Amino acid sequence: MTNAKVLFESVKLGSITLGNRVGLAPMTRVSASPEGLATEQMVSYYTKFARGGFGLIITEGVYPDDKYSQGYLNQPGIMNDEQVKAWKKVTDAVHKEDSKIVIQLMHAGALSQGNRFKESTLGPSAVQPKGEQLEMYFGKGAFPVPKEATKEEITEVTEGFVNAAKRAKEAGFDGIEIHGANGYILDQFLTDYMNQRTDEYGGSTENRVRLLVEVCKAVRDAVGKNFTVGIRISQGKVNDHTHKWANKEKDAEIIFGQLGQAGIDFIHVTEYEAWQPAFGDEGDSLAKLAKKYGKVPVIANGYLHDPNKAKEIVEKGEADVITLGRGALANGDWVNKVKNGETLEEFIPEKLLSPNAKIKDFEV
Repeated sequence: MTNAKVLFESVKLGSITLGNRVGLAPMTRVSASPEGLATEQMVSYYTKFARGGFGLIITEGVYPDDKYSQGYLNQPGIMNDEQVKAWKKVTDAVHKEDSKIVIQLMHAGALSQGNRFKESTLGPSAVQPKGEQLEMYFGKGAFPVPKEATKEEITEVTEGFVNAAKRAKEAGFDGIEIHGANGYILDQFLTDYMNQRTDEYGGSTENRVRLLVEVCKAVRDAVGKNFTVGIRISQGKVNDHTHKWANKEKDAEIIFGQLGQAGIDFIHVTEYEAWQPAFGDEGDSLAKLAKKYGKVPVIANGYLHDPNKAKEIVEKGEADVITLGRGALANGDWVNKVKNGETLEEFIPEKLLSPNAKIKDFEV
């Protein structure tokens, strides 16, 4: 096994110092209670990775409000005191294992397929999302056409993130990751074919990234300067894996440049293979472009469970931290194993099926 010493160096992300450069990727799970409360199963799940050596734990996407944000039935939320109290058990358990935990705040928007608060969905425009709902998370068939968000509803989306961010501090989290990736509402505003608006939130890339920037700034103002805040960005989506930004590096310059000036502490990029060129067969990776234009620390995600690949992307200076999904699910102690030169298990999805043979942990 390679000498992956660089992965075990401490690193700062905003106001927190991680014991190493390896994090658990946010992965959709549906193991909360129907009321959105974190369960003992979730305490066990997150504690396992902290005990296995992961310096950073990023939670599954957590819905922030009681309007249009919930994406899946049995998804956890952080919109009330009861949910805060339930999450406190998770954060306390992770901290006892000497790891840091960041909550990912997610508004599903037009990709919502299970919301106990609303029958309809919300998007930047009344455009039907591509693909079909995820059956492993109780969905079936095509996504409905969302209603186009009014200016008031756009403000409510931002307020939801802000209120959830404040509650995250109460729950003992070390920071916040705003979910701006994978086809959920902030990414819908960013995506050309999903966003057909003609106001200041639509049209140019500068306009389409506007809501993401506003949410980052509003969250930063709400939590103060001494609380870590970042954002996750991708090109591909859970319902459109191969999507690429139309203007390629020019779009990357605008998107990462604007976000980097929005008061955030990190940008978390995810691609199928993090080291590959972002556009076509040559050029820089998305992580490198985020570093180049965002000018803040970068977390890279995407098939980095091979320690050689993980080490290389950090050594090249394209990422400061790497996160693992599949590799972590196969090896809850990936960090400890790599540090000790032990053999890693292969990722076999069938092994992760729960007793009902339908729900499994899956990276999105």
